[in-house]
Amino acid sequence: MTAETVLHNARIVLADEIVEGSLVLRDGFIAGIEAGASSGSGRIGEDMGGDYIIPGLVELHTDHLEGHYAPRPKVRWNPIAAVLAHDAQVATAGITTVLDALRVGMDEDADLTSADIRKLADAIEDSVKQDRLRADHFIHLRCEVSAPDCLRAFANFDGDERVKLASLMDHAPGQRQFVNLETYAYYYQRKLKLTDRDFKVFCEKRMAESARNSAPNRAVIAAACQERGIVLASHDDATSGHVDEAIEQGVRVAEFPTTEEAARASKEAGMGVLMGAPNVMRGASHSGNVSARTLASDGLLDILSSDYIPFSLIQSAFFLGDVVEGISLPQAVAMVSKNPADAVGLTDRGVIEQGRRADLVRVRVDDHVPVVRTVWRQGRRVA
Repeated sequence: MTAETVLHNARIVLADEIVEGSLVLRDGFIAGIEAGASSGSGRIGEDMGGDYIIPGLVELHTDHLEGHYAPRPKVRWNPIAAVLAHDAQVATAGITTVLDALRVGMDEDADLTSADIRKLADAIEDSVKQDRLRADHFIHLRCEVSAPDCLRAFANFDGDERVKLASLMDHAPGQRQFVNLETYAYYYQRKLKLTDRDFKVFCEKRMAESARNSAPNRAVIAAACQERGIVLASHDDATSGHVDEAIEQGVRVAEFPTTEEAARASKEAGMGVLMGAPNVMRGASHSGNVSARTLASDGLLDILSSDYIPFSLIQSAFFLGDVVEGISLPQAVAMVSKNPADAVGLTDRGVIEQGRRADLVRVRVDDHVPVVRTVWRQGRRVA
């Protein structure tokens, strides 16, 4: 039996324009786009009341799930319940496809273990099989290449087909995001409540681990991802030298470059440049690195990620054009839908076009804040 839904009286955000009219959804796909006030006449459907209809958002890097599983030090929540809570939050923020970022490689002071991470992955995959989830979930491995156990933890995902993306990151002091040691101290010394002496020992240990482990772990993981067809991302590149290394390793996505130099070199190399939506909303990086708005105004921004605030993704799409001249709403929406989908090979979604998946979000803007009113995944209402 054919399942058909018609959405009338909508402002439909297409790839390069906004049209007023109707959308026809059939069997989980977009079957037609009809422009004009009288479009869809004669069909029973839903009146959108002039609200926007945009493609379902595609999230490549959210660290949000681990917080649901470990909400306090030494506290562990049921992993399926944690996945369901995370799923509900991303779906009601308009995210219909999400790559859940799971850390690979732990320090001895980390609260989570590699076994915890595998439990979370199993909970994601079981929930996908049991059709418990509102959004479509895949896995992004955040590979902390300076960690001594990085490769052992990465091996826990051998043969895991839900892994779509792996990022190579090194958060040791003096590296990439934390080239400035004062910024590193502000972030970690305060977080770990270390004395100056203990912090000095902590930094020396982290720098030694980075010098010993980072380069060989990067090489092994990059080769494994190339063999398995997993898209590779660099993380926090700061220099053109970092970008040269990323090119050599087959990186396709440049996550959170910390300088305009690195962003420009990544863009010129054909990588998708990804920045944080919270950076867009705040107007600055929380680490003092380059502003996403600056990159957008220079034509160096391709993809946005919610990072640590799920709702920031849709918020930034409706805000970016207000603070960066020359960026239209369709262009901003592409940064949270089509561009991230294309970057990881999910070419069946991300844009409102006949034959694509009916992953859609109904949005009303109130007082400059987007209000998510309805979310559909494959034509089925999920929020």
